[in-house]
Amino acid sequence: QVQLVESGGGLVQAGGSLRLSCEASGGTFSRYGMGWFRQAPGKEREFVAGIMWNGARTYYHDSVKGRFAISRDNAKKTVYLQMNNLKAEDTAGYFCARHSTPYGVLVPGYPEQYDYWGQGAQVTVSS
Repeated sequence: QVQLVESGGGLVQAGGSLRLSCEASGGTFSRYGMGWFRQAPGKEREFVAGIMWNGARTYYHDSVKGRFAISRDNAKKTVYLQMNNLKAEDTAGYFCARHSTPYGVLVPGYPEQYDYWGQGAQVTVSS
């Protein structure tokens, strides 16, 4: 059974930084692309960033390009989301997810591509 556990959320002032981590257990982490999504109260879940199984390509929502960076350490079975220059509109619950297909093509967006999800980490940005 695959489990994903996020950490690193918290309260930060606008302009500040946070780094989220998502550690996987079970399964073969290195074979799967990973994604980060976020959901604010009253809004739909939104794709934030994705990374291929080998880290060769990354993908970002337009609203976070140049501010956020996704990376992975397959030896540690962990994917990261470095968030810089945070804005109040980044406030949301952040969820990591594992792509459903080993070595699969990761199409930005589309949460239905992912089969395992973490419990979420809250990020609150005060203005």
